Amino acid sequence: MLHEPGADRVHELVDKSVICAVNVTEVISKLIDKGYDEGDVREQYENLRLDVVSFDQHLALVAGHLRASTRHKGLSLGDRACLALAILTERTAVTADRKWADLDVGCKIEVIR
Repeated sequence: MLHEPGADRVHELVDKSVICAVNVTEVISKLIDKGYDEGDVREQYENLRLDVVSFDQHLALVAGHLRASTRHKGLSLGDRACLALAILTERTAVTADRKWADLDVGCKIEVIR
């Protein structure tokens, strides 16, 4: 989306991916930080064609419990929301963050950079 390293892999996966609403907020925030205006942000977001999953009580519980096993890596709420969604949907979590590479949290993790 931002033409960063790993973007090609994201484009390969996007049609069969889901994203947590928390992570959508992160994507929008990063676009705003890069100077995108509201219209550009909306266009970039709509071009992703992702299914957005609400951050409900089940995701909240799993993300909260992940704090203990990920604290040493400094994972954010958004990071743990992504992992929780991967765990609950039995999918692979895809990230550009190399510090996730050796996590053992109950889902597969693919580091794209």
